[in-house]
Amino acid sequence: MAIAGNLGFPRIGGRRELKWAVEHYWKGELGEEELQEVARQLRRHHWELQRDAGIGHIPVGDFSLYDHVLDTAAMVGAAPKRFGGRRSSIDLPTYFAMARGTQEVVPLDMTKWFDSNSGTR
Repeated sequence: MAIAGNLGFPRIGGRRELKWAVEHYWKGELGEEELQEVARQLRRHHWELQRDAGIGHIPVGDFSLYDHVLDTAAMVGAAPKRFGGRRSSIDLPTYFAMARGTQEVVPLDMTKWFDSNSGTR
């Protein structure tokens, strides 16, 4: 018997639900709990889609509100001094400030590891 698995699942949603929820959160039109609820619903729906498709090994920990590298920094509390320094947990406003900056502080640098937009092959 063959067992199917995958390495990850698109997190944005079939109708780009995560994108819209994050943008509404940034505009102050959606609260943190509502954003987290959209994320919970998407994770559940994506898990169910994979399960119902017969995927035997469904990945976990592949969901992100913004960026997987930023998630890792937040998970270990690695906030630069301009964002309050190292701490045991990073709240959502700090998470997005690290990603996008604020009027008071510049965001973290972004690094493109694979130059995926170069257009060369």
